[in-house]
Amino acid sequence: MERMKTARNVAILLAIAAAVYFLPGGGRAASTFEAVLLVAFGVAAAYLGLRFYREYRISLHSLGDRRRGLLYGGVAVGLFAYVARKNMWQTGLGELAWFLLVAGVLYVLLEVYRHSRSY
Repeated sequence: MERMKTARNVAILLAIAAAVYFLPGGGRAASTFEAVLLVAFGVAAAYLGLRFYREYRISLHSLGDRRRGLLYGGVAVGLFAYVARKNMWQTGLGELAWFLLVAGVLYVLLEVYRHSRSY
């Protein structure tokens, strides 16, 4: 029975791929669907971040202003490094800068974690 489910799912996937390839405007519809999925993913990530903030608000405020600023800055630089990776890896200097950014982010996050675990 499981093989039939797999075969059905593969057939559905092939039918969608054929529709995108052969129907006029299929590429535009696929791009629109992709954009909708990306927006939904962004909203879900923002909601998850809000939930984590609300759940761990006391722990975040107990870090102090300096460490909390380091944490937020590290997360922001990490997101920047993730988004800019494709463009930064086009040159050797950009790749080196990307690795330095990531190393800095890892150091900051480790420092905040170590401080949060100390008494």
